[in-house]
Amino acid sequence: MSDGDYDYLIKFLALGDSGVGKTSFLYQYTDGKFSSKFITTVGIDFREKRVVYKSNGPDAVAGKGQRIHIQLWDTAGQERFRSLTTAFFRDAMGFLLLFDLTNEQSFLNVRNWMSQLQMHAYCENPDIVLCGNKCDLDEQRAVKEEEAKELAEKYGIPYFETSAANGTNVNQAVEVLLDLIMKRMERCVDKSWIPDGTVRSNGHSTSEKTAEQKEETKGKCSC
Repeated sequence: MSDGDYDYLIKFLALGDSGVGKTSFLYQYTDGKFSSKFITTVGIDFREKRVVYKSNGPDAVAGKGQRIHIQLWDTAGQERFRSLTTAFFRDAMGFLLLFDLTNEQSFLNVRNWMSQLQMHAYCENPDIVLCGNKCDLDEQRAVKEEEAKELAEKYGIPYFETSAANGTNVNQAVEVLLDLIMKRMERCVDKSWIPDGTVRSNGHSTSEKTAEQKEETKGKCSC
């Protein structure tokens, strides 16, 4: 696919405490590589990947694939960058919420991140996938799988145990999130919650909404 050759531009945001492996997770997804050199994200950064999405729903057309350009935004976990990162919440359509399986506090802070999402995302129940990262460090595990699954069930979101180091469940987590987003777009009659530029037709993005329309978008994702 060339630079403008896609049907949808989908923006995902990776969230979680500093050091849980957000940057490594996204790098593993886009490049299939891992670096043990830890570099703290300053502010916000992003990576990109092109995929072909095929719906597995009852209305899916056999062999018909939609070309998706995924932007994966990587946010800083430190508190001092929180006002900057929350400003990006409204433009993201899906969220990868990561915690570190070897760090119990990062798991306890998932509740705080969920509260931030409910306040600042495009609606009160956005599509989220919870990832317990660093599952390869089993001897250092501080969070039981049952605890994490119970929390995910409480919020009604999928849960994966992932490893940015060896790639375990990294692709699967992103694919599930993309599937949730695409199905939400398919079943929603009111499309006003969809960010500008998401849907492309003949290489041209959708027209911009007015400020009033953007304000009305908040909370319109119950479909």
